[in-house]
Amino acid sequence: MARAAVPRRLTWQVATVRETREETGTARTLVLDIPEWAGHLPGQHIDIRLTAEDGYQAQRSYSIASAWSADSKTVEISVQRLEDGEVSPYLTEVVEPGDQIEVRGPIGGWFVWRAESTAPVTLIAGGSGIVPLMAMVRARGRQLFRLIYAVRTPADVLYADELRRRAREDFGLDVHFVYSREVPAGWPVPPQRIDIAVVNTHGWPPDFAPDCFVCGPNTFVEVVADMLVALGHDPAKVRTERFGGA
Repeated sequence: MARAAVPRRLTWQVATVRETREETGTARTLVLDIPEWAGHLPGQHIDIRLTAEDGYQAQRSYSIASAWSADSKTVEISVQRLEDGEVSPYLTEVVEPGDQIEVRGPIGGWFVWRAESTAPVTLIAGGSGIVPLMAMVRARGRQLFRLIYAVRTPADVLYADELRRRAREDFGLDVHFVYSREVPAGWPVPPQRIDIAVVNTHGWPPDFAPDCFVCGPNTFVEVVADMLVALGHDPAKVRTERFGGA
């Protein structure tokens, strides 16, 4: 995995869509075959470029959802459809296995988790901000992880079955969901937004000096990062990744 951290000139490559999976009613995972892929670190992203018949191009960045192994040339991304988007509607509704798209990456060196780290990890996701954090969950060995995942409703949870299975079976991984609009049947608390009490209860305490990763919409990330600092976490250990929109 160290090769992915070596600076190099990024060039566009042609990737082939191997598989698609519906995650929610508005989100889809694409499994991409990239023959010249040199590897990536959990938390990095790729650029995708689409070119229309008239030559018009649209380009967007998407976080990588998959862990990487030395014998793999596949990358998974999960795309949330934006109704007014130029790229996401095509990726979530049109593209099929066998189609080819242009990709460039991996990109990013700050918002990454490295397996050699021995610190416990707190992950806090808002909506589709779970995607790069899922790469970290999938890449972990026996490191101690706590994930807080905030969504509007149960239907909005990406990787729902896998997360619940991992929460039951994976040693050292705790998963806590926060639902702001609708809760599952039998859920012990009414709908709520993530607050400092949730972060304090379900994240690692600052005395443990955890690495903290927060990803989601702009306002969500700002609020949660402020909560972590207010609780006493070292700001240098709070890493954030954000995107526009609600």
